[in-house]
Amino acid sequence: MTVRTIYVTDFDMERIRQLLEGTRAWNKKDRAYVEDLEAELDRAVIVSPKDVPPDVVTMNSQLQVKDLNTGEKMTFRLVFPSDADFERGKVSILAPLGTAMIGYRAGDTVTWQVPSGIRRFLIEEVLYQPEAAGDYNL
Repeated sequence: MTVRTIYVTDFDMERIRQLLEGTRAWNKKDRAYVEDLEAELDRAVIVSPKDVPPDVVTMNSQLQVKDLNTGEKMTFRLVFPSDADFERGKVSILAPLGTAMIGYRAGDTVTWQVPSGIRRFLIEEVLYQPEAAGDYNL
């Protein structure tokens, strides 16, 4: 698997790290996903919200992805766990799909371990990114 450069805003990094600190204490069953997310964050390039490229998946971004295993297309918003609602298209950063997407760009293929096995997703488009829209405090 090719390791790509991922970008995370300093604002998102701080909030996600705080979330992970709290999660580590109470969420034992998803420890592997938490560790995967931490590994992604450890290798991320940290940028200011004003400097993040507009095609990068940040927190609260809405994106369209294609599951390369099934051909299914999905549109969802990447959110913090308190806002997650899969039926309304809001996927938690702590869900395997959410963890896989943070920091990647439109056009990237993301390979990730999910409960049912290894999945490959193509990020077709970032439909909305708060930073590109000037919404820096979401």
